[in-house]
Amino acid sequence: MTSADLTVLQPYCENNMRLLKKISKSIFLRLGEPLTEADYDDFYSTANLTLWQAYNSYDSSKGTSFNTHLCNCLKKKFKTEIRDRHREVRVINQLATSLDATNDSEEECSILDFIPSDFDTFEEVAKNNNEQFQDKVQQYISKLSNQQVNILNLLIDGYKPKDIRQILEISSTEYAENMKIMRSFENVKILF
Repeated sequence: MTSADLTVLQPYCENNMRLLKKISKSIFLRLGEPLTEADYDDFYSTANLTLWQAYNSYDSSKGTSFNTHLCNCLKKKFKTEIRDRHREVRVINQLATSLDATNDSEEECSILDFIPSDFDTFEEVAKNNNEQFQDKVQQYISKLSNQQVNILNLLIDGYKPKDIRQILEISSTEYAENMKIMRSFENVKILF
């Protein structure tokens, strides 16, 4: 940066950018836009950047002072910034509607009723219950002896008690005792 650069920019940068802030504030007031403190900080940052851009684009041969050129650049930049803040594209929530909102007709149906979905509540509940039931069955089976598990598997496959006794080569009494243990409250309560 040369000394000529410094002499042009120095007045705007002294005393914590006092002159630049003063010029910026007068432009804000003329624009009539209500601003918060955070907005002022944003615009002062924009003004600081615009100061450098204005210096780089300034041409003294056009017959205007740097101060006039800077003020015009700041006005354009601030107007653009305010326009962009109010642009509808940037307002996301304008068309937001709740999926549970009902229509005005007498049918009282919501938007959610019209959105196709492959989610099946009954299927999900059945799946969850099935998983829980499988865990309970596993606990029940773990409490049975090998012979009782064999009896249970044959019953599930549809064999009659007589056939089961023949396959496992057990007596009627032994079969009855195993069934009694398998049906005992102590074992069956796990399933419920």
